[in-house]
Amino acid sequence: MSSYFEHFVAEAEAGMRLDTVLGTLDFLPSRTAGARLIEGGLVLVDGEAVSKKHTVKSGEHIEIEVPDHEPSDLVPEHIDLDIRYEDEYLIVLSKPAGLVVHPSQGHWTGTLVHALLAHADELGTMQGADRPGIVHRLDKDTSGLMVVAKNDQVQVALQEAIKVRAVDRRYLALVHGWIAPDTGLVDAPIARDMRDRMRMTVSDREGARQSVTTFTVLERFDAGTYDDGFTLLECKLYTGRTHQIRVHMAYIKHPCVGDQLYGSGRLKADLGLERQFLHSYRLKFKHPITGEQLGFTDPPSAELATRLKQIAEFSVGRTDAGREAAELLVALSCGQEGDSEKNGSGESGPEESNLEESDLRVANQPAN
Repeated sequence: MSSYFEHFVAEAEAGMRLDTVLGTLDFLPSRTAGARLIEGGLVLVDGEAVSKKHTVKSGEHIEIEVPDHEPSDLVPEHIDLDIRYEDEYLIVLSKPAGLVVHPSQGHWTGTLVHALLAHADELGTMQGADRPGIVHRLDKDTSGLMVVAKNDQVQVALQEAIKVRAVDRRYLALVHGWIAPDTGLVDAPIARDMRDRMRMTVSDREGARQSVTTFTVLERFDAGTYDDGFTLLECKLYTGRTHQIRVHMAYIKHPCVGDQLYGSGRLKADLGLERQFLHSYRLKFKHPITGEQLGFTDPPSAELATRLKQIAEFSVGRTDAGREAAELLVALSCGQEGDSEKNGSGESGPEESNLEESDLRVANQPAN
């Protein structure tokens, strides 16, 4: 059995190589996967087989046949999962910092995927045998909410929803420096850094993928002895590129606190944090099968909340958006549900169970 997809070349894609275009499609895990399909005769452009180097033209009709994947040879591992919602179609969970999402160089065991294989009888296969169920990723040291698909239909539907920006993904980020405007947008394409393959970078070269992040200021903090001040942001993703928020924040000269790859690496300025202060705290989407609108909110861990408490005395006040976020986060940390938001089972993870308003700086009024 195979699955069939089609794609019409947009004006912005004209002039790109065919395998590059396929690499941008959410139902394929990579450019290499697309190239393999082309070489196997499973990709047609306007009805004809072409090479992976074919230069696409605006309006061309690309047909893609994706064969069913072979069963995964990954070994399930019993790793505790912080599941906030689950039905026969999907799982919403909160990923802790330090957990890698899927196997990769240096991380062949102990990943979220290994845990999911032990937990669920069936997972979507559209991202390949090494990424069962995965719809979108979080970096190893980024924490928070993720959605996982239990079958191919749901996986494709959720990936398409992300592609058309119908999934609302919001993050809490503490960044270096003072951001003056209350809102902002970063629309800057991202590609892999040619000099350091571990990094991504803003680029205008062929193959760079459109990347759009918006941010809203929640609270600002004056400079201290070892830093140039901080700004607490809510960041919203409109695309889902590797390291997107981290790259965009570094690009506008406000890297995430604690970011070891894109930040300054100065431990005191990073409040002693050795992971990026980035937490996927809100997730909203339409259930692809039932049509129900689902919404989830996840308070930050004590590790992050403690850093906000550390700089409390330097706060110059919250914005209106900051006050709204504070009310929601404090209510959820106390086990209350707000609006139609789902908080999974209503239980918090081990680090979050004792979170109080005094631990969450965004929830406090500045000192007089």
